[in-house]
Amino acid sequence: MASNKLTKAEIVETLIEKTQFDKKEIHFIVDTIFEEIRAALAGDKIVELRGFGTFEIRTRKGRSKARNPRTGEPVQVRDHGVTAFRPGKELKESTWALRQ
Repeated sequence: MASNKLTKAEIVETLIEKTQFDKKEIHFIVDTIFEEIRAALAGDKIVELRGFGTFEIRTRKGRSKARNPRTGEPVQVRDHGVTAFRPGKELKESTWALRQ
């Protein structure tokens, strides 16, 4: 049974098949793209990839009524950042009717 997950290694293999670049070059390019996205988000920038979507950091409020799932003990959770993704128009349209 085929997995319903796409990995970075599979992306690299697909790019190798579609281009004349070798595996080492493709790995470098893919890793560099991901690192640029990470660095921009860490620098509190919004990453907009036209036709795909937008990544941004949102602040999630802390709370004092959280519980440790293992022990049930109450724990204090501080305000913290979470990564959010909003799909672009083209991505929304291409995936709209996939699951029914």
